[in-house]
Amino acid sequence: MLDIAKRLVTPSLRSDVPAFMVMDVMAAAARIEEEGGRVIHMEVGQPAAPAPRTAIAAARAALGGRLGYTETLGIAPLRARIARHYRETYHLDVDPQRVAVTTGSSAAFTLAFLALFEPGDRIAVAVPGYPPYRHILSALGCEPVLIETTQSTRWAITSEMLMAQHRKAPLQGVLIASPANPTGTMVSAQGLRDLVAVAEGEGIRFLSDEIYHGLDYAFPAETVARLSESAVIINSFSKYFCMTGWRVGWMLLPLALMRCIERLQGNLAISVPALSQLAAIAAFDGRDEMEAVKHGYEENRRILLAGLPKIGWGKILPVDGAFYLYADVSEFCNDSYEFAKRMLAQTHVAVTPGLDFDPLQGSRFVRLCYAGSAAEMQEALERIGKWLA
Repeated sequence: MLDIAKRLVTPSLRSDVPAFMVMDVMAAAARIEEEGGRVIHMEVGQPAAPAPRTAIAAARAALGGRLGYTETLGIAPLRARIARHYRETYHLDVDPQRVAVTTGSSAAFTLAFLALFEPGDRIAVAVPGYPPYRHILSALGCEPVLIETTQSTRWAITSEMLMAQHRKAPLQGVLIASPANPTGTMVSAQGLRDLVAVAEGEGIRFLSDEIYHGLDYAFPAETVARLSESAVIINSFSKYFCMTGWRVGWMLLPLALMRCIERLQGNLAISVPALSQLAAIAAFDGRDEMEAVKHGYEENRRILLAGLPKIGWGKILPVDGAFYLYADVSEFCNDSYEFAKRMLAQTHVAVTPGLDFDPLQGSRFVRLCYAGSAAEMQEALERIGKWLA
């Protein structure tokens, strides 16, 4: 009887995915704050700034009316405004019928993986990389194929690396992020062009995570939408538009996949919250405000790139975009989790261990998010400098 009762509440094997180590860091930081300490938060990958004022005003206006279910693929004005965004930003004409609005990019990944892949399919992802790529694929019965990036390729997958994995055993898909999390590195337009051509020439489905587009500093980010109408493009209002908690994103899809995505989303979520969709339309009118926020990130980037080497911490990956800095800690210790834990306890600066992003070499790295204020970046350098001295 006890065995039967235990079986009734035993989680499935597919649910056994790793948790974010960053959540442990956040919990420890919260305990310090509960005791009266002041933590500089550089562990969480989200903007410190609020949503655009235009988006907030639109949401307030909408609260007086009825907010019900919407069309499964998103309200027509938002889909049209997203299509217009591609014309304004990338000079591309996009059919609004190819746009699907999703509950953040997180839902978009789940929908895309369900629509494109069967259990057992092999999908290439870069390490270091965003862990939910691997975890969602595993939960869906797919096999994430880790391609270890290196300094020689500027921490990005190349077409040669992709083909090397494909020759070992056929790949059904590849997912690329540029700018990337946690590294902030970007793939050049030519690099993306080569990757798309090689992948699609081999019948490998291509997914492009573009949620950090707009936050590019080294050179302009290229959209894969310019290079392929067969690729799946995923984006979000979370990062550039500072709307993480609003949970609204989008996919740009081949027309042949739209009905499939509509069926899946209709069953899994019905629709994206109406309030968030209305706010998202207005967010595009707040770009001047968001550009000012971006300039703040650029200043924070400058402060850290100049300041970290001066305090003896100089092994830093290229910082092309997003709001992350991925730094090597191997000169201090060989356990990034322990390093982050001690740093938080002794300096009250919270960072994320690299093992969250890279199960192969992540013990050598930590991620610093510089989406806070310039004053916080300067103070963090002072605290860390004294600790490392």
